[in-house]
Amino acid sequence: MRPIMSTIDQNRQKEVLRNRGICVVIPTYNNGGTIGRVVEETLAECDDVIVVNDGSTDATASILSGFKGITLVTLTKNSGKGAALKAGFRKAMEMGFAYAITLDGDGQHYPKEISQFLQANREHPWSLIVGSRQSHNGDGPHCENRLEGQPEGSRFANQFSNFWFWVQTGRKLSDTQTGYRLYPLKRLHGLSLLTSRYEAELELLVFASWHGVELVEIPVDVYYPPKEERVSHFRPGKDFARISVLNTVLCFLAVVYGLPLRLWRWVMKYVRTVYALLFFLFFMFVVIKPAVWVILKVKRWKGEKEPENRWLHKLIYRASRFVMLTHGIPGVKFSYGVRRQESGDRSQETGVSSLFDRPRVVICNHQSHLDLFCQLIFTPDIIFLTNDWVWNNPSYGLLIRHAEYYPVREGLEELLPKLRSLVERGYSIAVYPEGTRSKDCQIGRFHQGAFWLAEQLGVDILPMCLYGPGKILKKKTYTLQKGPVRIEVDEPVSLEELRAMGDHMAQAKEMRRRYKERYEALANRIEGEKE
Repeated sequence: MRPIMSTIDQNRQKEVLRNRGICVVIPTYNNGGTIGRVVEETLAECDDVIVVNDGSTDATASILSGFKGITLVTLTKNSGKGAALKAGFRKAMEMGFAYAITLDGDGQHYPKEISQFLQANREHPWSLIVGSRQSHNGDGPHCENRLEGQPEGSRFANQFSNFWFWVQTGRKLSDTQTGYRLYPLKRLHGLSLLTSRYEAELELLVFASWHGVELVEIPVDVYYPPKEERVSHFRPGKDFARISVLNTVLCFLAVVYGLPLRLWRWVMKYVRTVYALLFFLFFMFVVIKPAVWVILKVKRWKGEKEPENRWLHKLIYRASRFVMLTHGIPGVKFSYGVRRQESGDRSQETGVSSLFDRPRVVICNHQSHLDLFCQLIFTPDIIFLTNDWVWNNPSYGLLIRHAEYYPVREGLEELLPKLRSLVERGYSIAVYPEGTRSKDCQIGRFHQGAFWLAEQLGVDILPMCLYGPGKILKKKTYTLQKGPVRIEVDEPVSLEELRAMGDHMAQAKEMRRRYKERYEALANRIEGEKE
């Protein structure tokens, strides 16, 4: 088994679980010999535990009544695991949770594995996480024989279920019968149609797959007690007959419902991408570039050799706001705000203009080609330092050059006189301290250039934190996904505060540390919201 976390780590884990809207649901029926230990160990890992007593007739109810830190849901008569899960999920949604980790009350699952589900949830938000079982001998590491001690009936049922799941969805999972899972409650489908017995867990997987929910497998330990100690409610004859009928129905629905849904999602993914591309090209070649050409001709006709280009920045600003705020990117839910120190993690939608009332060096985490559009919605008075491919781009390179965006290949020292002139004219300078787009949206190493530039220009640092573009348009991909995008502006960091951090290297390390905390808080809030 994996090492037990320290109390400090457990308290931190509990905080993160709550911030991300994750609870634990434990369905139980006549598990009086194990349920007390399971609940106690689960409470050590998570503060938000919902136990569904499915009409137990043994000591289960009495044992559960002794726990004060749980939410107890009681079914008056035994209705089956499917009914218990449904009751637990509905209670979790009533309480405002976004996710529910389910584990069994018979002691087969180790609650300490909750940390593995949390990590998987952070890496794959809104996914259904499936705990693929590995057997454990109770004393040492994983057994070499996978699922050693598993009853033959259970092993056959799992293989049987895996095969039909592949037939019905076209996806392969190694363990479709495991009860140790993390469900995204906001993306549960077919809950009202769920059957009452344990095959309901297969139905949940099938409906999730049909609706495009990502299914992620992680390895988890499982303990099978000696045969004489097992509590099993599996009835081979009746249960296999019912499962066969269910699979027949699901195979029919896979043809008339599941397959059309899969095709529709595939088509819509490319429709969104083509729509966004045509939207961009129309704006660029039909609206912006002709407008720029006409205005430049008029100004040159008037004899202005080096015309002030503030009009161009206002044009880019208004175009960016139009794209981001009027659904120019279909399937994207965009929002923005200002984070004040006194308001914690709750962002305010007002007060943006006060943060751009003077020039600053703007820094932001870098995720996607869409980042510039997100940053440009705040103010027209901002200049970006770009890469060569942006500077030389055939579609909008001319626009970039006339807007006085500069390529970083020239070097900050060489660019300093030009940047100082821009600051004197009231412009902020935007720099990506990571230097390149993140592959996994996590915060990469910060370079020192932005902090050196702030010192040379004598201006504050203005941090922006961005969530979502790297998930909407992933690095090295060309199709758009659906999802939320949010950008928030933090309070400026003064030169005095920067100098107190140390030299430029120390400043980069400290600001990266702050960004990692800030991004984690923003991700927890967004990924833990109920849609």
